[in-house]
Amino acid sequence: MTDLPYTPGAVLNNGTFINATSCYTPIDAIGTRSGIGIGFAVAYGLCLVLILVNLARHGKLYLPAEKRFYPIGRRWQWYWGCFICATALIGLFFGVDVDRYYILELPIVINVFFWFLMQMGTMALVWEAVRHWGSWRERQFIDPNPFVLHQTDKRGMFEFWLPLWFYFWLWMNFFMIIPRNWEPIELQRSPQQTIEQAEPAATDARFKAGGFMLVICWATIFVSLWHSIRHYEPRNQGWFDRAVGFVGYMPFRFVLELPLLLALVGYQILCSFRFRLSPLDVEDTNLIAMYVGGYTPTLLILIIQIIDGFIRPNEDRDLIRQRRERGDEVNRDLGIARKPAWWRRINGVQSDNMADIVRRNVQEVGGGRPTARQVERLAEMRAAQQNNDEDLEAGPGRSGNIIEMNEMRRANSVASSRTTNNPPPPYTPYGGKSDQRKNDRVVQAVAGLLFPNSDPSPAAEARGRTPTEEPSTETSQRPGTSERSRSTASAISGTSVSGPPQQVRSMLDI
Repeated sequence: MTDLPYTPGAVLNNGTFINATSCYTPIDAIGTRSGIGIGFAVAYGLCLVLILVNLARHGKLYLPAEKRFYPIGRRWQWYWGCFICATALIGLFFGVDVDRYYILELPIVINVFFWFLMQMGTMALVWEAVRHWGSWRERQFIDPNPFVLHQTDKRGMFEFWLPLWFYFWLWMNFFMIIPRNWEPIELQRSPQQTIEQAEPAATDARFKAGGFMLVICWATIFVSLWHSIRHYEPRNQGWFDRAVGFVGYMPFRFVLELPLLLALVGYQILCSFRFRLSPLDVEDTNLIAMYVGGYTPTLLILIIQIIDGFIRPNEDRDLIRQRRERGDEVNRDLGIARKPAWWRRINGVQSDNMADIVRRNVQEVGGGRPTARQVERLAEMRAAQQNNDEDLEAGPGRSGNIIEMNEMRRANSVASSRTTNNPPPPYTPYGGKSDQRKNDRVVQAVAGLLFPNSDPSPAAEARGRTPTEEPSTETSQRPGTSERSRSTASAISGTSVSGPPQQVRSMLDI
């Protein structure tokens, strides 16, 4: 620059300027475009803080994560909100240098580059808000019965492919606009250069196609909203009632956001045809159209999302409340009354954690070796009780033996001959290595506890004999033919001359 006060101090023989100032330097004052941009940047910065608060509020989990409903699904709308605020801040602060640069260069490219990214983020934010609202309605719909809706039916497959369709066209908008040669946009250093270089580049076919791809994205959002209302809300009869019901079931924030989003898409399409209304124009752009159509709809959508986020409760907490209400309704139908508030103060508060409930049940029943441990404990308690009874009977103050009258029973009764009042002997654990013998001891001890007056089975008595106690002669093992026939006949008839009648206790005795 050669004008004062930027005139170089000297020029060397080789053409080097001393203390010179480049023309591509921000030396001008902040203009109207930059001033309004700073105000919008402050508003987007405040929205970023409030969006982070809502992200922490709605992204926190109070229930176990489900495979069908991922926790990140509820957070995507807030992630896109952070992306929008970041791109808006970067683009608006670089817009300050658009006014301050003496000759236009890189700042205008960065400004419009992040403006297009901000519009893509706004479209994705509204899409994720609508999609997640439908997912939340589905979660409430199937919570009482998870099998009422299948994921592989026509409805589930439609919900699977619809996000892929939306993001395909959104990325097509990205590839139509972002990857390009931005150098012609910088060539606005004279009116003739702007008409010949910048305006044709800013209104080419790729900008026009990218704008109409956003129209497809907006229509996809509307179809997703219609699909959620059709499947997860009560259905009315008749076209007019269905139209009224569609508007009535639609959340109020979507009633405001969808027209704002459509206005944003319309402004981008308008900019691809009218260069004077586009933010790509530096000298003669319409600032009212630029900020009202380019930045205000996005800011209003963020404000609506933030207000709605503070009004709505956390979804897990709301689902817990709905489950509690359904449980109270079932209890009322079954006649189950809820315990009063003082019940817990008197009986103590028991944890509802599943691990604590299982541990408490194990302590009541007993853990470890279930059968052997309980049998040993019961046998020890029985033996200790027997010793205490004997000590009380032979205590001080009593002399001589205690004489008691036997019970009056029939002389020939088999039950009277077998009935005794003696407790079973104390249980001695088996210390060998045979599992079969150990199980037999446990079964005998249990039988002794359950039937203390019964005789041990012959098989159990014979199982403990030594080989020397077995009869060694064939005569003792096998009686004669005549004796065998008589014994057989006696056993079959069930009568005996000298002894009491034989009782058959099981099929093994026959």
